[in-house]
This record gives sequence, structure tokens and C-alpha cells, in this order.
Amino acid sequence: MKNEQDAEDVMLGGFLKIFTKIDQYRGTGNFEGWMKRIMVNESLMFLRKHNMNLSVEISDHQIPISPDAESNLQTKELLALLNKLPTGYRTVFNLYAIEGYKHQEIADMLGISINTSKSQLIKARKKLKEFLSDEMQIAQ
Repeated sequence: MKNEQDAEDVMLGGFLKIFTKIDQYRGTGNFEGWMKRIMVNESLMFLRKHNMNLSVEISDHQIPISPDAESNLQTKELLALLNKLPTGYRTVFNLYAIEGYKHQEIADMLGISINTSKSQLIKARKKLKEFLSDEMQIAQ
């Protein structure tokens, strides 16, 4: 979510759903994974409800990001950079890089093609690289 208020709303909604539906957990699989799925779905429903566009044009070229640049940032700074990303880029980046979902799973969750998921991840990385470059120039 782009702001703290939306993140709190989604988190509270997710926990409410977990507590009210806990009887539906069958004990098969990881409980943490079950909770994670509810939270991710709650986040995606929030984005859809607020008409936040989750798709962009497809592009097939890779843009590598230097791992050194990312490791030099504090968590707060990195989150601020992630929040600057367009909603679609940020959603796919979070699902792939942070939550660990595969492109097929992301495509199914968001109702987009696998190539769109890959494209958004590439474009998110490219934007983050630009943001990091700008941050480094400012710091110098």
C-alpha cells in the first residue's frame, strides 16, 4: 500500500478475516502460509476496490540491478522507494521479490498474463534502479 492508513486498513481487514474464518483452516499445510494467502488476497481486493490499475504494456528486455546499491540502503529508505513505484509495478514486485510467488501465481491472482507479470517486474526493477541512481547522486 502506498500509505500507512491503507496498509493498516488492509492489515486489520486481513486479521479480522483470519479470526472469523479460523474454523476453515483444516490443519493441512502451513498455518503461516494460510494466513499469508489471506493477507495477500485482502491487499489485492483493496487495490481492485479502489480501482488501482494493475496492468501495463509488455516489454521483453531485462534490466539488471546492482545488489550493492540495494544493500547500502536502510529499510525505511527502500520502502520509500518502493512506494514511489506505480501500483502495478509495486504489486508485482512485492508478490515476486518479497512474498516469493512465481509469475504464474501472480498472473492468476491479478488476472494478468505471465508475460505482463514478468514485464512489470522488469519495469519495477528498472524504475528502482533509476530511483537508486538519483538517490546516490543526491547523496554525493
